[in-house]
Amino acid sequence: MNSLLPRSTGTANPPRQLRLPFLFYTWRFVAPRIASVMTALNVVILAAGKGIRMHSNLPKVLHPLAGRPLLAHVIETARALRPKTLSVVYGHGGEEVPKVMGGHGVIIWVKQEPQLGTGHALMQALPHLEPKGVTLVLYGDVPLVKRETLEKILAHGDKALTLLTVELDDPTGYGRIVRNAKGDVVRIVEQKDAKPAERKIREINTGIMAIPAARLAGWLKRLKTNNAQKEYYLTDIIALAVKDKVKVAAAQPEGPWEVLGVNSKAQLAQIERVYQAQWAYRLLDQGVTLADPARIDVRGSLACGRDVAIDVNCVFEGKVSLGDQVHVGAHCVLKNVSVNSGTVIHPFSHLEDAEIGCDCRIGPYARIRPGTRLDAEVHIGNFVEVKASQVGARSKANHLAYVGDTTVGKNVNIGAGTITCNYDGINKHRTIIEDDVFIGSDTQLVAPVTVRKGATIGAGSTITREAPPDALTLSRAKQVTVPGWKRPVKKPKGET
Repeated sequence: MNSLLPRSTGTANPPRQLRLPFLFYTWRFVAPRIASVMTALNVVILAAGKGIRMHSNLPKVLHPLAGRPLLAHVIETARALRPKTLSVVYGHGGEEVPKVMGGHGVIIWVKQEPQLGTGHALMQALPHLEPKGVTLVLYGDVPLVKRETLEKILAHGDKALTLLTVELDDPTGYGRIVRNAKGDVVRIVEQKDAKPAERKIREINTGIMAIPAARLAGWLKRLKTNNAQKEYYLTDIIALAVKDKVKVAAAQPEGPWEVLGVNSKAQLAQIERVYQAQWAYRLLDQGVTLADPARIDVRGSLACGRDVAIDVNCVFEGKVSLGDQVHVGAHCVLKNVSVNSGTVIHPFSHLEDAEIGCDCRIGPYARIRPGTRLDAEVHIGNFVEVKASQVGARSKANHLAYVGDTTVGKNVNIGAGTITCNYDGINKHRTIIEDDVFIGSDTQLVAPVTVRKGATIGAGSTITREAPPDALTLSRAKQVTVPGWKRPVKKPKGET
């Protein structure tokens, strides 16, 4: 699978005799964007499919890729093109699709009912489209296509109908691109309608195309259902364009992986690994050390400084940033976390919605919950949970503790088994632990409570009132020994 992935080609300067004028370079890379900006752009995402082979009640386009619905990835790419209109044609699943995707900005939602093919789907969106410019057709279950690839097929503007095609070693199941003797595209034939010679064609239609908007309505009206599926095929407009002497152009993606679609859980899993492999090689190219590029999941964004190392089976969700020389141990989960330089996160630790300072030591088996901020050189050890708390520099809780709704000062030691009792069953209360405090093991701090600077809390204490500064505070029941006491003995079976 790695052979399908985009790889960097280096940035070394070419010899002087090979350098092209600056203006040529500029035009080469910005011309497609200029064309798409100068021409009004409609984007229509077809997302009405049922996805029978998914064996799920969830609409196909809502199945997750890297933690987000497939459709969300397509919408994000479409928005990068700055379209004048963005329409999504939905059907299976009823109103669930627009409901789930409601937070993705202004979208024209168009319901296709019944579903009579891709041509019929585009017919439903037609009243919402600008009549001039270009209409770009995308698919809600083809999430990996890149913006740069779409800019290629928009480069012709409204002067051509442009298809995105790709050659496959095994084109079974896909519509074939039929060309004439000159190499011009003349039509697309679907697998079920193809003749034996046509089925040998390896160039296939991805379904993604840029259509001159002024021609679209007329071509859609001329579509017929005289095919094996008895549906309106959008691909039939290629033959109509040829008949009307409109240029039909084709462009290719960087690799077949861009146009992989999802029709089954197996294909969804395949696309997930392609997506994650892209992330892995991007990180490697940036200098990040990955113990195994095949065992990392990025479900959002991940920014890394220099000399970052990530062990196997780590998951990064939301927005995560890792500073210079951060090391993340195996099987960690980080969600919406900022980790500053020099920090080491040991295996099996979970961090969420938190800010971690420089040179901290976290875990193993630590849990940092939302609202937590750790200053520099803090140690949070094994089986320690910290929630909605601020922990000052060089403080530590190395074993088996719960710190919730607490402000911890600098140079504080929190002993094993310490608990901040922050919840009274209805409300949360805050604990304040000032600088240079030493808290002995198995202590309960019943909030609201304050432990003043320099205080020492004796092991096994339950603290319900303020502990004064620079003094030992403890609360223990008097130890009692009962002479002659004997442990109960279990009675033999049958004896009452």
